Amino acid sequence: MDTKDVGMRAPSTQPLGISHRPSAMETLFERLDEENRPAFIGYLPYGFPDVEMSLRALRTMVENGVDAVEIGLPYSDPVMDGPVIQAAAQKAIESGEKIAGVFDAVRVVSEAGAVPLIMSYWNLIMHYGVERFADDFAQAGGAGLITPDLIPDEADEWIEASQRHGLDRIFLVSPDSTDERLGVAARDSRGFVYAASRMGVTGERTTLSSSPEALVSRTRKAGASRVCVGIGVSNAQQAAQVGSYADGVIVGSALVHTLLVPQGGMVGDASDRLDGLARVTRDIARGVRSARL
Repeated sequence: MDTKDVGMRAPSTQPLGISHRPSAMETLFERLDEENRPAFIGYLPYGFPDVEMSLRALRTMVENGVDAVEIGLPYSDPVMDGPVIQAAAQKAIESGEKIAGVFDAVRVVSEAGAVPLIMSYWNLIMHYGVERFADDFAQAGGAGLITPDLIPDEADEWIEASQRHGLDRIFLVSPDSTDERLGVAARDSRGFVYAASRMGVTGERTTLSSSPEALVSRTRKAGASRVCVGIGVSNAQQAAQVGSYADGVIVGSALVHTLLVPQGGMVGDASDRLDGLARVTRDIARGVRSARL
């Protein structure tokens, strides 16, 4: 049997069991619909620039306007990440971050009042143990997992574990995804579908093309109820542009950049860098909130 066919998946011998826990992201979207605005989803790698400061940075993002936080699990071979996030991930690995510690970050985000998401390459989850990860994540107050290198066709174990624990599943689509692939992602995602605004790796951009808007429209036609756009959103103007048609605006490199120490430049202390993160977050948040005015 070809498990890549739409609607076909190899049967599992595990008992399914389904949690009746509502989707945390859908609950957030419903609240923001009443405010007539999209969600602001901010990304930061756990453990960067060190574990303690990363927890402070996550709290800073929430306090300055982020609605949901995409907590990155640093990986040694980040095929989707651009140079800024690669540098941050390497720094986090060097600082000794461990996957089990990410659940402390999840608790920090939840206690600060935002929806905690984790973004991770699948190999890390497999190594930790899929069921163990789902259980620990849910117990920490986590909401959902973004898996950039896991396609729905190969996600049986994660789909079952996420259903058992009431976790959102966020799969990615890109401008070159066929309508068939969009339908598969829409069917198997829970919370939202992550629309990569362009092909290639993450990173800041001075301009955005029209392809993200077309991709959002195609993904909705394929059955997705919620679509958020990431990769390349760098400032308030771009955030407002994307937020005018997407359910959520995902910002990563522009936020991470504020915590990087420029090579050859003066080394700012933690407070200075957190202040910079707060300013950029507030500015982008204003753009998100103005998107539908």
